[in-house]
Amino acid sequence: MGLNSMRDSFLSNSRKRILLVFSALVLLYLVTYIIDPFSSYWDGYFTRRSTIADILFSFTLCFAYSETSIFISARLNKRIPWTDSPARRFLFESLLIFFSVLLINFIADFIVLLFMDTACWGIWRDVSIEETRGMLQWMVVSVMIAFMIMAVNTGNYLIQNWKNAAVRASELNQLATQAELQSLRLQIDPHFVFNNLSVLAELILEDQQLGYEYAENFSKIYRYMLVNSKRDVIPLEDELRFLNSYIFLIENRFGEGVQFDIDVDPQSLSLYTPPLTLQLLVENALKHNKTNKKDPLLVRIYTTNPDTLVVENTRLPIKKRSDSSGIGIENIKQRFNLLSVRDLQVLQEDSLFKVIIPLLQR
Repeated sequence: MGLNSMRDSFLSNSRKRILLVFSALVLLYLVTYIIDPFSSYWDGYFTRRSTIADILFSFTLCFAYSETSIFISARLNKRIPWTDSPARRFLFESLLIFFSVLLINFIADFIVLLFMDTACWGIWRDVSIEETRGMLQWMVVSVMIAFMIMAVNTGNYLIQNWKNAAVRASELNQLATQAELQSLRLQIDPHFVFNNLSVLAELILEDQQLGYEYAENFSKIYRYMLVNSKRDVIPLEDELRFLNSYIFLIENRFGEGVQFDIDVDPQSLSLYTPPLTLQLLVENALKHNKTNKKDPLLVRIYTTNPDTLVVENTRLPIKKRSDSSGIGIENIKQRFNLLSVRDLQVLQEDSLFKVIIPLLQR
């Protein structure tokens, strides 16, 4: 199940609004009655002609509290998420909702004065103690209602975040397993092992020191795959260090048929990428292109800015492609979709294949 399908799993928008408004209306009357059950307001309440109008007016106020709270929460979710700064978020949302309630009540009082009691405009009109107490009670109850709605919104947000995090972790685990399987295929691939052992045997006969270095880099590749293939992300510096061992094997195997050009901004080395990303992209370039001394395959790895890495290779397509597992680049794209708001981009031209990788903050 994808992340998008989880966003409305707790309550759809329409159901949430209906539930909040009716809950707020019930709570409004309940708390008002509990605060002062002997108020003259309740005398003959259900026998008045204005009861329906009073309920509709209260419903309208509750609707205004609810929509305002939802609007404020939605905006703050983007600017000050609860997960980033909970204390700051609570302070800002509480203040905004409190002053919003004051504004809504002021507008409501203005409407009541305008349409129901023109005499109230006179400054000479005395306000009774009961009326003052009623207005204060109304303000307290209004604030309580607004904060109840805020609590529901916050709970809804945290539940959605928890569910999304669980789904994201599950999907990441699945993709990491696929990447691990891909690396294991490389480890047990008889062609890969045979070719490298053949190169190693030749190097030992020709140059023992070079043969030793080849065996050392060969072991580094396996050690890196075993240790890091299950991790979600890894520092770019570690990934490049592993890639250097992989490139050492490639250059000694293919000779001048493939060339590498790596130019990475030092500021980028502390950022992160999913493990085996670069190795899979280099492997993809070797799998689908010819390696010829006269017209070598050029693989470039460079940064356009500190948080963007580019892996590109010249296109020298082989006539008959080897079978593909279908994991490779698609696996990398899916992992980046879960890890970053920026998408991995794949660009293909007649003579160039380019993958633009967003580097990640931890």
